Order: sequence, then C-alpha cells, then structure tokens
Amino acid sequence: MAGNRTYLRFPAWLGERIRVALFGNKESAEIAALQQQLASAHAAIAELRGWVGQLRGAETAALEAELRGLRSTVEQSKHEFATLGAARQRLAAEIGAWQSQLVETRELALLQEVGVYEYAHPLDDALAYKDALDAVKQRIKTAAKGDAVACQVDWAVNGSVKEGQRLGRDIAKLMLRAYNTEADNAVRAVKPHTREAVKKRLTTTRDTIGKLGALMRIVISVDYHRLRLHEIDLTADYLVKVEAEREAARAERERLREEAKVMKEIERERARLAKERSHYATVVTKLEAKGDLEGLARAREQLASVEDAITGVEQRAANVRAGYVYVISNVGAFGPDVVKIGMTRRLEPMDRVRELGDASVPFRFDTHALFFSEDAIALETALHQRLSHKRVNLVNPRREFFYATPSEVRDLLVALGDDHVLEYNDTAEAVEWRASDPGRRRADGTAAGVGPHREPVLSAVASTSDVGADGDLSDDGGE
Repeated sequence: MAGNRTYLRFPAWLGERIRVALFGNKESAEIAALQQQLASAHAAIAELRGWVGQLRGAETAALEAELRGLRSTVEQSKHEFATLGAARQRLAAEIGAWQSQLVETRELALLQEVGVYEYAHPLDDALAYKDALDAVKQRIKTAAKGDAVACQVDWAVNGSVKEGQRLGRDIAKLMLRAYNTEADNAVRAVKPHTREAVKKRLTTTRDTIGKLGALMRIVISVDYHRLRLHEIDLTADYLVKVEAEREAARAERERLREEAKVMKEIERERARLAKERSHYATVVTKLEAKGDLEGLARAREQLASVEDAITGVEQRAANVRAGYVYVISNVGAFGPDVVKIGMTRRLEPMDRVRELGDASVPFRFDTHALFFSEDAIALETALHQRLSHKRVNLVNPRREFFYATPSEVRDLLVALGDDHVLEYNDTAEAVEWRASDPGRRRADGTAAGVGPHREPVLSAVASTSDVGADGDLSDDGGE
C-alpha cells in the first residue's frame, strides 16, 4: 500500500476480460482497423523506398547522359539555324544583285506590268515624231564619227606606244560597232510595253562593254548612250501615236458611215412625208370641191400632223447634236453588271441597237433605256464622265462599256435632271441567253456538249479582251 491507496493486481487474461466487460468490443475493432492501415502504409513506404533506391542506382547515370545529349542537340540545332539564316540572307542579297542585272523580256510579264501608256516625249502627231526621230538619227551619226567611244592606252605593242594606241582605237571601234548593233536591234524590236526593258538591256550592254574594255579604259560616252535611249523613247512614242491616229481614223470612218445612214434615213422619211403631204393635200382639195365639211376637217387635221412631222425631221437634220441616248446590256456576253451607254442620231434608234447585237456577240442586247435629247452628245458625255472610273477599257475611251448596273445609270440620269426619261427597265430580259442556258443542262446538272464546268455566261470577255472587238462594233460619234 502506498499512503491510503490500495492497488490490486490481476492476471492479464482477467484484466482483458474485465476491460471487455466494461467497454465492449467496439474499441478493439477500431484498433484493429488502424493497425491494418498502419501496416498498409508501412508497405507503401517500403515500396517507395525501393523505387527511390532503384532510381538512384544504375539508371540515373543513363538518364543524366541522355539529358546532356538532348541539351547538346538543342544547342547544335540553334547553331545550325543561325548558320542557315545567315546563309539565307546572303543568298537573298545575291539574288537581288543578279536580278538587278537581269532584263525582263517576256511579253506576258511586260504586258502585266504596263498600265496606260505615258509618252516619254509628248508631241502633236505621228509626223512630228517622225521628224524628231530623223533629227535624233542625224545627231547619232554625227556623234558616232566623233567621241561616241573613249579609249586610253598607255602601253606599247611590239615596243611601240603608237602601235598600242592604234590597237586600242581598233578595239574601241569594234566595241562601238557591237553597241550600235544592239541599239539598232533595240530600236527595231521595241514595242510600247517593252520600252523600259529594251532601254535597260541596252544600258546593260554598255556596262558590259565597259567591263570588258576596262584594261584599255574603253567606255561608251554618256551623251552617246543618252542619244540612243532617246531614240528608243521616240520610237515607242511614234508607234503609240500611229496606232492612236489609226484608231481615230477608224472611228471617223465609222462616224461618217453612221452619218450617211442617218442622212439616208432622213431622206427616206422626207420622201415618205412629202408623199403623204401630197396625198392629203389632194384629198383636201377634193373634199373642198365636194363640200364634205366633216371629212375636210379630218383631212386637214391629218395634213397638219404630216406638216408637223416634216418640221420635226428638218429640225433633226439641222441639229446634229439631237438624238437618242441608249443604255443596253448583254448578260450572256458580258455578265450582269456591264452596260453600254451610247448615242445615235437615227430616226429609228432600235436599228442601231440591233446592229450592235449582230454576229460578233452570241446574244442580242437588251435595252434598258432609250430617250431623246436635244443635246444627246452632251448627255452621253456627262454619263461617261460620271462613270469614267468604271470603264471596262481604260486605254481606249471610245469603247462605251462600263462596270455598272442599269439602276446606277438611272440614278445618274435622275441626278442630271433629264426630263425625257419616261421609262426605264432595270431588269435585263436576256431571252436568248435564258432560253439557251436550260437547254445545255442535263438532268445531272452537267453541261451538254460543253463540258461539266463550262459556264454559259462569258463574263471573262468583258474584263480580259478588247471590248471593241467583241461587242462595241463601232462608235456612234458621241465621244
């Protein structure tokens, strides 16, 4: 006993029984579960320790070596990339240097680059260009006999300085002959769209001669080279001016033919109206003799109508600016957004529209507007100016086709304040084209006889060809 306390000692088996009797089996089950979880954790820890030990063993060195190899490969790739980049820049610079020395001679490439031609030396007509060319050629002949080529030789041949100088002059003449041959070929072959390429090629020839003759200091003089380039410019300008004058002459002939047709039509109308006037005058005389007042009034009214018609015809004949302005389209030939705006002085304007839709286009033209104006020329010109940025043919302004819809032209007419626009049709009937399109389509949707992908609308004609050769058969004299 310790103090007042008394301790009883029981055997272990008896103590367990007493604890179970007092607390039950619940605590024992929880302890067993915890012991099981503890055992599982110890097993996992042992397994992880095994993996760590394995990773720290032989495979660790191999992985570190592989990592070092990958890093080395990355560094090598970076170095190669930088080297290739530098080589690419050097090649690009070299290509640029060579391209600067090349001369483009392909017709298609030159045609794609050229826009509307600009005269290097504007003159009035082809005759003025011919006179200027003759003057330049005379200056070239004079310069060729003088200081066209320079040569400086200060070394001896066979112990003689004069022989060396004579040899230098002979080689210089040979070089000048080669240069002149190239220049003459350039003049003969130059076209308006190849002018700059031909000049560049001749300049390259001069530079080549300078390099080949560097030892003797042979060089084609700058003034002489400038004369030959001037000759090329004048030749190209002359060709363009000649073609422009030919086009103007063709347009003038067409205008005269149109005027002749108008005068013939007026003469026929005069003869017809004169015949009707004579007829009604005779009827009036007979009715006056018979005393038929009612018939006489009708006959006089018809006679007055004929007199008014005769007055109108005479006024049309006297006023060369009066006529009809027409707006037409051809969906089957040029697509839905291309119109032609023209003018005709004919008494029957539809005759002119029917002529435009002859065999040179696959379908007839549709008329959107046809109206009379006392100054049809001014009205047509105003419409052309408002739509100048939408011209199909930017080179030849006499081609009267425009990338515009009929409604756009109608709005312009309203803006211009024309009071004679009585009727306007925005929709193209295109009867022939619409009837032709279903006929060439099979049930499977492919085109019969023209291939599975052939489009019936020849819209490419309007953008890639000379419209005058396809639809604008002639000019009406309105521009």
